[in-house]
Amino acid sequence: MPLSAAQLHRLLWQVQKPARYVGGELHSVTKDWATVEVTLALAYPDLYEIGMSNLGLAILYDLVNRRPAFLAERVYAPWPDMEAALRAAGLPLYSLETRHALAEFDVIGFSLQHELNYSNVLNMLDLAGLPVWAHERTAEMPLVIAGGSCAYNPEPLAEFVDLFVLGEGEEVLLELLEAVAAWKRARRQGTGPEDRRTLLRRLAQIPGIYVPSLYQVVYGPGGELRAINPAEEDVPARVRKRIVPRLGPTPTRPIVPIMETVHDRATVEIQRGCSRGCRFCQAGIIYRPIRERPAVEVLADMEAILANTGYAEVALVSLSSSDHSQIEEIIAQALARHRDDGLSISLPSLRIDSFSVRLAEMIQSTRKTGFTFAPEAGSQRLRDVINKGVTEADLLRTAEAAFQSGWNRIKLYFMVGLPTETDEDALEIARLVRELMSLGRQIRGRAVEISASVATLVPKPHTPFQWAPLARREDVERRQRLLQDALRLRGVHLSWPDWESTWLEAILSRGDRRLGRVIHRAWRAGAKFDAWSEHFRPELWREALAQEGLDPAWYTDRERPYEEVLPWAMVDVGVSPAFLWREYRRALAGELSPDCREICHHCGILTAFAQERRTLAQGRWGCP
Repeated sequence: MPLSAAQLHRLLWQVQKPARYVGGELHSVTKDWATVEVTLALAYPDLYEIGMSNLGLAILYDLVNRRPAFLAERVYAPWPDMEAALRAAGLPLYSLETRHALAEFDVIGFSLQHELNYSNVLNMLDLAGLPVWAHERTAEMPLVIAGGSCAYNPEPLAEFVDLFVLGEGEEVLLELLEAVAAWKRARRQGTGPEDRRTLLRRLAQIPGIYVPSLYQVVYGPGGELRAINPAEEDVPARVRKRIVPRLGPTPTRPIVPIMETVHDRATVEIQRGCSRGCRFCQAGIIYRPIRERPAVEVLADMEAILANTGYAEVALVSLSSSDHSQIEEIIAQALARHRDDGLSISLPSLRIDSFSVRLAEMIQSTRKTGFTFAPEAGSQRLRDVINKGVTEADLLRTAEAAFQSGWNRIKLYFMVGLPTETDEDALEIARLVRELMSLGRQIRGRAVEISASVATLVPKPHTPFQWAPLARREDVERRQRLLQDALRLRGVHLSWPDWESTWLEAILSRGDRRLGRVIHRAWRAGAKFDAWSEHFRPELWREALAQEGLDPAWYTDRERPYEEVLPWAMVDVGVSPAFLWREYRRALAGELSPDCREICHHCGILTAFAQERRTLAQGRWGCP
């Protein structure tokens, strides 16, 4: 039964931000449960204001609710005050639309975007009154599925999740729900097998679905992974990610949140994929090939969203927004249409070139906010190692154009811990920042502001650096101190993440199935909201690793040989391990990448679509 209004009111007076838990937002969809075949809870294992900014979930929510036979509702991780109130009242975690308990849904689908949210997945299942271990859940309980970027290494959560959706979910999720609907009908009519394993075997036949319980994991005597083999017939040895040939419809009636969210604005995805080929970037691999949304469609979607929501800002979202072949036309037409109503346009990702400055100047013609770009490394040698494809001259020309166009603030993204990095490479970051400060003062005739965010590389699955070790803590922290000492300048703001969160992210992103028991131990000891510094307790994770007899250095400190079976080896992202290995060796030699003809088999998958793209750039590193 749904949570009553009286029960909800008794909970809300106990929490700091009750708007997170009430639902009822403009454009949220409420359906009659008696009229649908399958119910889906879209679960985001972080706060409402984080999850509401996730475009992928908004797309799936819209697609599922367009189907009369299905419904999708939302649930987010409750902050500890709400969790305590739920547990004290003996009430389960519930959906926002109809306040049904999660255990009443047919399917619970988690969006996995950050490894430090894994403990929240277990906590949400427990708050739902469900067993966290997949093998303990019965046929009457919801099917627990997961997707998102973290699903490309599903093994750390393999014992908690029934199946993983690999790749783009627009088509495969609907196929999955149709199979669940057929299974439910057969159970009601007594015409088919009723057990949960039969359903999982059937779902494993859908391309893009990985069912961990249908695979056997084999370890060697030294703890090395030997194999991940199908345990039954008709189960694929490798699961290829799903790709949609064309971008699906934009949600033009998105839910308007009732409190401020991280990205509180209209959003249109203008392009998916990236051709840049940075060797550290997982997104550049897993979201390829490139697909553009035509300008006419972008503009129509923008108009519809603005009319339906009242937003005054729209974000044109892509991994590299300035790469869209019609981006200048899109911006010019949007601004012309809204010349008198103050429309604000944001481009979350820009190249380091003068064209990006011109685009930024177009969208910030009246008020210059910060200008952001990502050199990633301070030295040219290291930029070649990561295949950034940007020279210092490019960077200086871009900064010069930005300063001349009226910007006083620049934000730069760098990394430390890159393969082959030295202290001298790190100090090149400081030299570059100082040079930009001098250039800005010379052009602007006044002091400028530069923010330098310096992340630590976590070598991610399905990238050329997947074999590389995490940089040693002492090296990373020494380089952070070197930067801090070299950049004690007025107007320079330097920031970096703490080591412990980087360490845990590296373990969870690169780990195998044995980490499931570590995650369970850490969660039972109190781990939750590990991505939030006020709740992160790394000692719980160290204790859990020790109790399970696992050495964290096995996951973080080793350079893995090419012959080693990686935990994510059963996932086919379309880029061959042989190519990634060659790219790794090229990186260590400081060589740039070849063109796209050597890359992968996405070109074969979408040949017809590639031929339609008039603006396809030939010879770029990347796929069409």
